[in-house]
Amino acid sequence: MRAGTKLGLYAVVLATIFVVGFAGARAFIPADAAAGWTTPTGHGTHHPTEMAGLSIEQDGYQLRDVAAPGAVGRDGTLSFRLTGPERLPVTDYDTAHDKDLHLIVVRSDGAEFRHVHPVDNGNGRWSMPWRWNAAGSYRLFVDFVPSGFGSTVTLTSTTSVAGDLTPQPLPPDSAVATLGDLTVALAGSLHAGSESTLTFTVTRAGQPVRTLEPYLGAYGHLVALRAGDLGYLHMHPMGEPGDGTTRPGPEVKFMAAAPTDGKYLLYLDFKLDGVVRTAEFATTAAPGH
Repeated sequence: MRAGTKLGLYAVVLATIFVVGFAGARAFIPADAAAGWTTPTGHGTHHPTEMAGLSIEQDGYQLRDVAAPGAVGRDGTLSFRLTGPERLPVTDYDTAHDKDLHLIVVRSDGAEFRHVHPVDNGNGRWSMPWRWNAAGSYRLFVDFVPSGFGSTVTLTSTTSVAGDLTPQPLPPDSAVATLGDLTVALAGSLHAGSESTLTFTVTRAGQPVRTLEPYLGAYGHLVALRAGDLGYLHMHPMGEPGDGTTRPGPEVKFMAAAPTDGKYLLYLDFKLDGVVRTAEFATTAAPGH
């Protein structure tokens, strides 16, 4: 099958999954619960109502003019533009976790995850050098805090990449990720509508790692994507470097809750030996009580 034809069929299947997943998710969310999924109630703590990252627009802010290389292996630039109310460019940002903007890029099947930080070119435009490693339909999540707005805005858009396509099925639930000689183990589970503790423990050759390095102001960052519509949550751990109590490993803890039951994909970023690494997990959130 030609790459273009496969991409077209893949997009149709994904679109159907997203519509069904989004409609099902809405059924679990009260109509008056629309404001709090990304609002922190304490460091590393979130009380969910509705997941972010499902629209190119939020509170008058919009993600526009996404451009990227169109095929696998082609060097180019990934760029986009942000506008605010009255379509004016967003030019002032409050720094959040050491950056004015966080960009998450992931293929629509959950593969090829990247958490990166493009350059502010002024007048609301952001860009960075880019090369795709695999074909498919990709979701971009842009996470930022406009100055004076007071809370995080999360916008999303899509782009397609031509090439031989090998879609990945949803992975089975997994509580262990192996990265070379490193092992990251997950203890705890998500629950719909109620908080629980997720603890990630990093070991090397069976020995606990106690030398995690600060990355974006923390010892770990966790992105959760809901299977089906890729609803988005970017979480930060309990405690922070230099607070007098938080140790640099082997454990990194998060307080988290899911807005709905069902499968979630988890991506833990942490820094060790000067290298940022990503451990990937899948988990199923239990129904709320």
